[in-house]
Amino acid sequence: MNNSLKRVFDVLDYQLQNFPQNDCLANKVDGQWIKYSTSEVKKIADHISLGLLAMGIDRGDKIAIISQNRPEWIFVDFAIQQIGAICVPMYPTITAEDYEYIFDEAEVKVVFTGNEEIYEKAKSGASSVPSVQKVYCFDQSGSIPFWKEVESLGKSNTDTDLQSFKDKVTYEDLLTIIYTSGTTGRPKGVMLTHQNILSNSYSVSQVFPKNLVPEESKALSFLPLCHIFERTASYTYVVMGISIYFAESLESIGDNIREIKPELFTCVPRLLEKVYDKIIDKGRGLTGIKKSLFFWAVDLGSKYEPHLDQGYIYNLKLKLANKLIFSKWREALGNNIKFIISGAAALQPRLSRIFWSAGIPVLEGYGLTETSPGICFSRMEDMRVGCVGPPLENVEVMIAEDGEILARGTNVMAGYYKKPDLTAEVIDKDGWFHTGDVGELVDGKYLRITDRKKEMFKTSGGKYIAPQVIENKFKESLLIEQMMVVGEGKKHPSALIVPSFEGLRKWCEIRSIEYTTDSDMVNHSEVISKYHIEVETFNENFAQFERIKKFKLLGIPWDIETGELTPTMKLKRKIISSNYEEEIERFYQN
Repeated sequence: MNNSLKRVFDVLDYQLQNFPQNDCLANKVDGQWIKYSTSEVKKIADHISLGLLAMGIDRGDKIAIISQNRPEWIFVDFAIQQIGAICVPMYPTITAEDYEYIFDEAEVKVVFTGNEEIYEKAKSGASSVPSVQKVYCFDQSGSIPFWKEVESLGKSNTDTDLQSFKDKVTYEDLLTIIYTSGTTGRPKGVMLTHQNILSNSYSVSQVFPKNLVPEESKALSFLPLCHIFERTASYTYVVMGISIYFAESLESIGDNIREIKPELFTCVPRLLEKVYDKIIDKGRGLTGIKKSLFFWAVDLGSKYEPHLDQGYIYNLKLKLANKLIFSKWREALGNNIKFIISGAAALQPRLSRIFWSAGIPVLEGYGLTETSPGICFSRMEDMRVGCVGPPLENVEVMIAEDGEILARGTNVMAGYYKKPDLTAEVIDKDGWFHTGDVGELVDGKYLRITDRKKEMFKTSGGKYIAPQVIENKFKESLLIEQMMVVGEGKKHPSALIVPSFEGLRKWCEIRSIEYTTDSDMVNHSEVISKYHIEVETFNENFAQFERIKKFKLLGIPWDIETGELTPTMKLKRKIISSNYEEEIERFYQN
């Protein structure tokens, strides 16, 4: 990637000049992959830019995008940038009330939505916000304003010199305001400049193993583009000549991977956990020697350490495991994956080892929306399991006295929109951004995240508990889907546990226990006994004061729709604690 690029939209021109693609972007419509060349993407973006100008949109005006991933998202994003307007992306899953709050605070003028359902929700949210002039839809449906109306308006706008508007956009200009979901309270608008994102994209491109993903490689995109992780990744793909194929849906990811055979994709750990759980489920369905070989390979993989020679015998066994077992795992992922990038949450070391041993390297990235997002990134040639890699180029990392991770660099946000007081709370006078995460630098180089600073709590015995460490370990169980550790100010930690109902159903089937409903089964005596054994097994990994003494099985998973998870699947601990206040109180009544 060329470090001389000064505006994010320059990445499109860079691809066009250096390695124009026939499939710069692609999505599936009515069973067929529709591909857009680099020149087509640029032409459409230019027409939308001119259309927005014809509508009276000015430099600095805010335009929202609320949609699942699709080429139109990228068209509009580039179009907004080119006229010096500011993109305000939002999750399709949040409420009309959330839209109303963001539209109003950001003074959004135009909204682009993905489908009719999102359109109606956005329209409702915009109804009492005077700044919103128009809401468009990417899907054509009845009389709903269609996005191509803006494109058509731009085609007719032959009197406007678009280049003059592009020339006014600078490196330091505000590119986007991303409203972070937050685990409590109202979302905050993170202001990111062209410099923030370009510098971070450049730093990431420098550690990408380019020999594995040359130009004309393909990436599958399914993490939300409204999240900075996937968005910065998409700009990096464009500037590196990597084609972006958008998955049809979360449910179709497996099919889409096998169809297009991508070289890479980004994901969150939960997806890898689900992939692993499905593989293990299939293994359990085997019999005889096939089943024995399968679990022999998994056990071998769990001991793998990247770049560590464990001797001739281990290497020989691993080679055999790859030929007999792991080759089928690679086939399920299109048989062309060179590496996967995992972010947004901690990846279980066990999964990291097994995927690496299977010839599916998983690189971890760490950062926040406020850091555009990358702070650290794993290296293919220097991987340390359990860590998120060394800091990226142009990023400094320091561990504060209380263990908090601090970051400084050109990737750190300009601040929170209209909230200078909150900005001052997280960016100190020396420019260090206080991440709120707690960690350590292993060997002075590799960052290991241990917990969220605000989520750590102290028991009545004065012992500090890091809940995420415990939760992540327990979620290695095939019977545990979600877990939240509680116990602040109490004599011991306890836990709310949401079972993996798929895993529980399989366990009941093996034990010839009739499975009725999820809600019934969490109260079944044999099921509760099984979870007691499971809890005691995983407790062995922790000190006496960290061990879970009591737990409650819940019959309903936590979800974004219920307000118990953020859109990036993080626990909203205060809301969950409030919703299950009685259950938590019972842990400490005796």
